[in-house]
Amino acid sequence: MEKSSLESVHPIKAYGYAASDTSGTLAPLTFSRRATGDKDVRFKVLYCGICHSDLHWAKNEWGVTTYPVIPGHEIVGTVTEVGSKVEKFKVGDTVGVGCLVGSCRSCQSCSNDLEQYCPKMIMTYGFPYYDGTITYGGYSDHMVSDEHFVLRWPENLPLDSGAPLLCAGVTTYSPLRHYGLDKPGTKVGVVGLGGLGHVAVKMAKAFGAEVTVFSTSPAKEQEALEGLKADHFIVSKDPEQMKAATGTLDGIIDTVSANHAIVMYLNLLKTDGKLVLVGIPEKPHELPAFPLIMGRKIVGGSNIGGLKETQEMLDFSAKHGITADVEVVPIDYLNTAMERLLKSDVRYRFVIDVANSLKASN
Repeated sequence: MEKSSLESVHPIKAYGYAASDTSGTLAPLTFSRRATGDKDVRFKVLYCGICHSDLHWAKNEWGVTTYPVIPGHEIVGTVTEVGSKVEKFKVGDTVGVGCLVGSCRSCQSCSNDLEQYCPKMIMTYGFPYYDGTITYGGYSDHMVSDEHFVLRWPENLPLDSGAPLLCAGVTTYSPLRHYGLDKPGTKVGVVGLGGLGHVAVKMAKAFGAEVTVFSTSPAKEQEALEGLKADHFIVSKDPEQMKAATGTLDGIIDTVSANHAIVMYLNLLKTDGKLVLVGIPEKPHELPAFPLIMGRKIVGGSNIGGLKETQEMLDFSAKHGITADVEVVPIDYLNTAMERLLKSDVRYRFVIDVANSLKASN
């Protein structure tokens, strides 16, 4: 294990995989985590999903990475210690931590259970914590978090295939709920059938929506219709198919992070339809006013979910049997997984078997 100067900052030794420069290559690192505070929950990491944003952070593609960075914000584990004032959890509980580990807890967003929109939100990795140290994510042997940001794991929700719900699940559940696309019979489109898109289909179907999947890849039709039980599949590069869908949808969840045109999707919306963006392309979208004005349509966005809503999403997923479609990999496969993720060579999410494989690599 490589030694880190950060080992002396906090008293509890930890092991993980970190990127140390813009190559994004992940390697073993010894670091440290804080002692368990009064309101803290410490847990052994069992599984951690690999999100596409982990790749962006590892390579500093958004220009904000502080190295070394230990990614991972789809984390499931077993509680090993709780602070003296912790009320919701006990040793032995199965818990999850998603994208957030801190917020101001007093602004309007926090007061409305929308911690993800707090101006002082602290993300699970790569952000300054209250004590000034940088947060480290779930590609590690254990985590510690304030109990407010720890989620109760439903008993019948699988740990490995459930882990990605902590990001992909709430990122798609939240806009369906907020924009009123969660009513039975609602006609919902999902653009892109990847890590986010396949979960969006499952969430929308569980709400009782009639779901149309849009993809540039005709090869995904069978998976969309038979595997995910979508109602319709449209190849977005086919002008005739797109024209036939004009004015048919109440809302669309656009999950694509690659640069793409969104104007054509506005034409598919009914009057008062909503196009909701959850993917973040590198270049800004072109958005003409005319198709918005002519149908009183809106283009909106949505970012993960607050802690209350994330817990609600986990319980909803457990009730309806929703999990991500995953490929479980050992932690020493991380760099290969990142290379495959870059090429969209996964159906549909990688999940690291942290506890078993990190033990083996030590």
